[in-house]
Amino acid sequence: MFTIDPTLNPEIAPLAWLVGTWEGAGVVGYPTMESANFGQEIVCSHDGRPFLRWESRTWLLDESGEKVRPLATELGFWRPGGDGEVELLLTHPTGFLEMYYGSVEPAKIQLRTDGVLRSPHAKEYTAAQRLYGLVESNLMWVMDMAAVGQPMTSHVSAELKRVE
Repeated sequence: MFTIDPTLNPEIAPLAWLVGTWEGAGVVGYPTMESANFGQEIVCSHDGRPFLRWESRTWLLDESGEKVRPLATELGFWRPGGDGEVELLLTHPTGFLEMYYGSVEPAKIQLRTDGVLRSPHAKEYTAAQRLYGLVESNLMWVMDMAAVGQPMTSHVSAELKRVE
């Protein structure tokens, strides 16, 4: 059973269900790549201020579910906007900075990129949208993206269980 941490800033209450450590697996694919299974760990934490800290790590899984190699890493912050609005600021070691903006409802968050910055050596990437939901106590999420000449297309989805 999930209980809200009493040290959580009240402004973060609509996002409180994200707090914790999550682990699970998903599928990644895109028209420019072969689909693959991946493992994921997300740590979402707070320090009492009005934002959440976000860290996600993923790794490629082989057919038996064993880790093969690291895939993506993202670090960032969730910021409430009031009136059901939310921002997600993310940075990636592959040369991307993303600013998402969207809406938060009980156990559901919908976001679209409001801005994408990329380093001169990063792949072309122009936009994304994400959906996060708490479904039967599991964190489920999907991401569509527009990149490398492709229109907005399904890219990744995962289901994670709270482990802490």
